[in-house]
Amino acid sequence: MGRRRAPYRARNQNPLTPIQLSAERLRRKYGKMINEDRGVFEQCTDTIVRQVDDIRRMVDEFSHFARMPKPVLAAENVADTVRQAVFLMRVGNSEIDINADISEDPMPARFDRRLISQALTNTIKNATEAIAAVPSEELGKGVIQVNAAREGDDIVIDIIDNGIGLPKENRNRLLEPYVTTREKGTGLGLAIVGRIVEEHGGTIELRDAAEKIPGQRGAWVRMRIAAAGKAENDRARKAKDCKRVAPWPPKS
Repeated sequence: MGRRRAPYRARNQNPLTPIQLSAERLRRKYGKMINEDRGVFEQCTDTIVRQVDDIRRMVDEFSHFARMPKPVLAAENVADTVRQAVFLMRVGNSEIDINADISEDPMPARFDRRLISQALTNTIKNATEAIAAVPSEELGKGVIQVNAAREGDDIVIDIIDNGIGLPKENRNRLLEPYVTTREKGTGLGLAIVGRIVEEHGGTIELRDAAEKIPGQRGAWVRMRIAAAGKAENDRARKAKDCKRVAPWPPKS
């Protein structure tokens, strides 16, 4: 007997996919045939497709947060990682000025390039959404500034925007899962960033843009990770702590 074929598993098993495909098929096949209330038909099918995309994004974020891998540290270039993340976000948000200021290039460090890239992308995406929330008559030009520099044994990355800003109260709760201030937010964007930075032995700060650029509206997110990587940083800290312990037995 021949070998039993494994069941075919594809994206079509996602129940959201046939819903979206059906709406798109209805729009293509019947859109031009409908004369009465054609605008309503197009609006309804567009709404279905858009809402399915939103639900798919939420499901993907929930899944990724629940199964986030541990970082695999390797020798990488912070400058290149920041530059690529900024470029990709700039392409998708041409109406916003997204700039990068990198103090040294190359900027070698040990980190998981894929995860840090995701942390950067999530943070810049949050900044674009914060800018979109500002009334157009107040906004002027949306601007996001991404700075990367070395401070001692750490790599520090700052993302500053001129968006609507962060809440004053319970601000650090935004780093907790499912906490959001946005109507369509999943509450996982910054939580994912926080976990990635924490897994790299680093810290994240949520501050006001005015602390960095006096008079500017918006948010300032600072990510700090050890240039040597979490494991090496932990070993160095333990070695330093051991030196503080008095020898035993004490000298007479």
